[in-house]
Amino acid sequence: MRSILDEIFKRCSAGERVALCTVVATRGSTPQSKGAKMLVLADGKTVGTLGGGCVEAEVRKQTLELLAADESKLLEFSLDHDYGWDDGLICGGVMEIFVQVLDDARSKPLYELRDALMADRSGQFTFNYPRGEGCGHYVEDLGPPPMLLIAGAGHVGQALGQIASLLDFRVTVIDDRPDYASAGRFPNARCIVGDIESELRKFPIDPSTYVVIVTRGHRNDGHALAAVVDSRAAYIGLIGSKTKIKMIMDDLHARQISAEKLLRVHAPIGLDIGAVTVPEIAVSIAAELVATRRGRENQSASAMKMDESQLGRWLARTRKD
Repeated sequence: MRSILDEIFKRCSAGERVALCTVVATRGSTPQSKGAKMLVLADGKTVGTLGGGCVEAEVRKQTLELLAADESKLLEFSLDHDYGWDDGLICGGVMEIFVQVLDDARSKPLYELRDALMADRSGQFTFNYPRGEGCGHYVEDLGPPPMLLIAGAGHVGQALGQIASLLDFRVTVIDDRPDYASAGRFPNARCIVGDIESELRKFPIDPSTYVVIVTRGHRNDGHALAAVVDSRAAYIGLIGSKTKIKMIMDDLHARQISAEKLLRVHAPIGLDIGAVTVPEIAVSIAAELVATRRGRENQSASAMKMDESQLGRWLARTRKD
């Protein structure tokens, strides 16, 4: 949402009109859920997504017409053979999308929301829209993006920082090596140089903080974990082999850290995707961060592709249709 709000501010304050498309309701199976947003600019460029495919293309087409007419409107799409036959988006559901044309005057409330999010405060995105003979009311509570706190600025930490910034995490990295924890290696992150354990203990970890421990040795990893294991972090992950992790867990348990707290730690870190290279390891960690953020913590991940029996049932049903 921050990137969309930034673009609205940039364009509208310069005298342009833009259109914000928001999914206000869905029924059945749809490529995006309520709250998905896409900003359409006068030149046809877009920021954000409504799920891609034919629906998004049709929304963009109609939105450009609404922009030219300076008209806001509620659009409804049934995801059947009319929308999706050429790209597999025959979901069978319904999406209601409100296209809200904005200029500098009409976007003032969004400027206030942008300022709140930039200051790491929560805000509310709300608007009324015409629906049938009546009026719909959309409300969405927004807060600042979650914080990813990376202990260790080595190769894995650097690769993870790059990916996490694309996933809308605010990234902070801590390391005691100034040439590693630097703006050159982490251009989209805040870098803290100092003793890793001490800096972790001082850091304001809250329930929206995700902690990843990827330091350069098991001693540093153990000290880092000891510093955060009692915190309210949404996620704590520790890299390493099972042997190293067992040593660290044994040491912390001997220091009166309860098994309940140790069970919160994702160790070995990441989802099992067969990762070998540094970028692959970073992807596996990032995937687990997303799973936790989306409420799928500790659920096994599996491929979403249909199996042979599902394909057979689908083909049989298609022949009947």
